[in-house]
Amino acid sequence: MSSKALVFFTAITVIIFLIDVYGYLGIRQLTINLEMPWKRLARWSWWIPSVITVLMFAVVLIQFEKLQADRNYWLFTFLAGFSFVFLIPKMIFFIFHFLNDLVQFYQWIVNSFRSSLDSEPHERMNRMQFFNQIGLAAGAVMMGSVLYGVTKGKYAFRVLGEKLSFPDLPTAFNGIRIVQISDTHLGSFLDNSEAEVKEAIEMINQLEPDYIFFTGDMVNNFAYEAEPWVSTFSGLKAKNGKFSILGNHDYGDYGFQGNSPEIKEKKKENLAALIHIHQMMGFTLLRNENVLLEKDGESIRLLGMENWGKGFQQYGDFKKTLEGSQEDEFKILLSHDPTHWEEQVLGKANVALTLSGHTHGMQFGLELPSLGIKLSPVSLRYKRWGGLYSEADQKLYINRGFGFIGFPGRVGMPPEITLLELYKS
Repeated sequence: MSSKALVFFTAITVIIFLIDVYGYLGIRQLTINLEMPWKRLARWSWWIPSVITVLMFAVVLIQFEKLQADRNYWLFTFLAGFSFVFLIPKMIFFIFHFLNDLVQFYQWIVNSFRSSLDSEPHERMNRMQFFNQIGLAAGAVMMGSVLYGVTKGKYAFRVLGEKLSFPDLPTAFNGIRIVQISDTHLGSFLDNSEAEVKEAIEMINQLEPDYIFFTGDMVNNFAYEAEPWVSTFSGLKAKNGKFSILGNHDYGDYGFQGNSPEIKEKKKENLAALIHIHQMMGFTLLRNENVLLEKDGESIRLLGMENWGKGFQQYGDFKKTLEGSQEDEFKILLSHDPTHWEEQVLGKANVALTLSGHTHGMQFGLELPSLGIKLSPVSLRYKRWGGLYSEADQKLYINRGFGFIGFPGRVGMPPEITLLELYKS
């Protein structure tokens, strides 16, 4: 284990230990009146998952290079899923236990200043476990939700449709059907995910799209992650063509770290291999360039830009992407990161519709459109993170992602297949 890995392992272990020690005090309070066998079971159940997590972290870090060389990511995925299933509920209980202690401390202060103080209020204070009970219930609900997310939720593909109107849409394109997919992160799908992915491909084909647009992040780090899926994604059918762009994960920046000539050459080879895979899948990959989509003597200008995002390596060149286009043309832009729309497109370029991905909706949230509820922690990082956004005559649609990364699941944020129908208003 390298010194860097050792520091990381130590930090993770300390964080888990602190959460467990403080949370355990709340578990002790809740189980104080249980019979000994049940009390012992409850308390051991609190500690065992964390011990297993720390041991698995140690194994992964010690065997990291071998696992990577063998292209064996099953243990990485299992560790991430196991950790989230148990640690997120513990953190929720941690918060409620802290609130419980704050209330008890407040009561202790109040009672300390009373002139006549007997033991009864103090006993009531010790018995007061309201927030601990709520925290335990909330943690249990979250555990069930996360467990569903890592087993079923990540495969619960849904089709979200939008009908968009534009005054300057060429008449020949009135009613065209566009399917957008994004962020497949094919390296995250386990070997037993083939049936679920093929089912999603069939869902797309049943929509009978005129065009399919893929907006980046085909892989996590390495081109070989997409190799087993070439035949599957070659089966995507669009009447008039399939087009794609690259996302921040596709360049290999996270898998090949360093500036040595050898690393640079490996990154170059990796990108070349991924570009070839796009071609084998039947995608026309656009790299800071544009093409004309023609129909009945009229046309739409499709712009495809390389990744450009705030806080990320910026390969995109919007000026180059626009070369050869005309100001009055109807334009659709494929740009992986939605911050590009905010920084260089909105109010600055005549682009009617921009399609992005990248955020995944953080794979975690709650959306109830009928009640106006749209929540995700990713909103702390991205002002626009999922769905349709319109300002003036310009529209941005952000796909919530096909795959997953980091957290090997989806909770309240199912994988998305987007169907956009364009009409002339």
